[in-house]
Amino acid sequence: MRLVLPLPPSINHQYATVQGRRVLSSAGRRFKALVGQEVLCALAKRKSGPSLGQMLDGIPLALDLRFYFESELRRDIDGGLKITQDAVCEALGLNDNRIVEVTLRKKRDAAAPRLELSLRLCPHAAP
Repeated sequence: MRLVLPLPPSINHQYATVQGRRVLSSAGRRFKALVGQEVLCALAKRKSGPSLGQMLDGIPLALDLRFYFESELRRDIDGGLKITQDAVCEALGLNDNRIVEVTLRKKRDAAAPRLELSLRLCPHAAP
């Protein structure tokens, strides 16, 4: 599965403190909802065949994230990992412990900041 998404909110904007508890901020909730919609759209475009759940059953997964920032200096590379991983796994109904391989890349594209995501089977990894 490949998706092109907007950049997730920075780590400073992913969470808010409400009544002394850290909770996902409205920006974080919007990002997760958008990722969920994009995943559902990608699934709807799949050709018929075995369901994604059947295909992914028990197989480890690899997640590749390519962050394209306006400036290479503004954001850390790992700040968008967890929220993106959680959003994709929630949309697919998977536990995020199924992801056994993660690749992060940081590049500059001032004209079109974005996140390019690829989720693939990782059958060579031990479950």
